[in-house]
Amino acid sequence: MAPTRPTQQTDPRRNRLLAALPEDDYEEVLPALEPVALEPGTALYESGDAQPYLYFPVSGMVSLLYLLEDGGSTELAVTGREGVVGVSLFMGGDTTPSRAVVQIRGHAWRMRSAPMKRSLARGGALQPLLLRFTQALITQMTQAAVCNRHHSVDQQVCRWLLFALDRAGSSEIPMTQERIANLLGVRREGVTEAAGKLQTAGLIEYSRGRIRVLERAQLESLVCECYAVVKGEYDRLLPALRPATGGPPPAGRS
Repeated sequence: MAPTRPTQQTDPRRNRLLAALPEDDYEEVLPALEPVALEPGTALYESGDAQPYLYFPVSGMVSLLYLLEDGGSTELAVTGREGVVGVSLFMGGDTTPSRAVVQIRGHAWRMRSAPMKRSLARGGALQPLLLRFTQALITQMTQAAVCNRHHSVDQQVCRWLLFALDRAGSSEIPMTQERIANLLGVRREGVTEAAGKLQTAGLIEYSRGRIRVLERAQLESLVCECYAVVKGEYDRLLPALRPATGGPPPAGRS
């Protein structure tokens, strides 16, 4: 499938990494990019399978999940238009024990491994951007482990909502409480109780599998330090990544 003419909403440069490339580097990788719709529930890659593509989302959100032998799963990290899905391709591993699943509908541009490797071999701006993003992603994974061990379900729900809000592009998040519980690896009752407190306080509205955030500032006042740590690391490692087109601020930016 050849690249199609991008619209404002699907312009490759709505992705922070592609937007940060100098013009020459961007023109070099553009012919290797092809558009793809991100539909909720779609697995971009499975645990242990070879990964043929890098995905550069321009909207939506993808979860990186670890699968347990009993069929359960836990979310390790989330990625939206601030980054890329498929880091094992350029880290040399080719496969990973996690799987990547679309949580929020959107669009992405994907690149096959062969042109990606040729681009990296020639040097240029893409490789350091990918490595800096990977360091930020590792920080997100590490902080998630700390948060799940030391912080309350209420705080974990606030953290997850803020991460999703950064990537959803609107104040509305299409997600059920049961799905959030599965992603966090906690009981549904805990998420229901946490969401009920937030709704009673007027911070969110929940109806028919959709969560609307009404008071983001107050949500940030209730979350644990983990959200700020991850946000700060994305800002520190990716200081110059600003979309060339309009739209909501990228994840990690206020």
